[in-house]
Amino acid sequence: MIAAAAWLYAALAVVVALFQLALTLGAPWGHLAMGGRYPGRLPPGMRLAAIGQGVLIAFFAIVVLGRAGLTSPTPPEWLFWTVVGLSGLSALLNLITPSIPERRLWGPLALLMLLCAVRVAAG
Repeated sequence: MIAAAAWLYAALAVVVALFQLALTLGAPWGHLAMGGRYPGRLPPGMRLAAIGQGVLIAFFAIVVLGRAGLTSPTPPEWLFWTVVGLSGLSALLNLITPSIPERRLWGPLALLMLLCAVRVAAG
């Protein structure tokens, strides 16, 4: 069950990372990101932020997989708990965002990612 939770977290992280990459490349989905503040294509500075978020979420997936014993080396305890905490923050922010489309799409996904991380933490 732990491995399944870690793999699901990683699969969802890939979806998020690909979405962020698409935003970086100019996809007109700004209403689904960053509070919906930038409808259409993101401005250049926000595109850089999107690629940074994509890389970060991919790194989170590696940490969760490592904690589940599916990759090596095992990440330090503090790093894993940082990922869990940031996953919780992400879930909260995506559930309260003023952008209704963003809330409906990313809220449940971020919450599921948090639940997967907590399952991996529970061992």
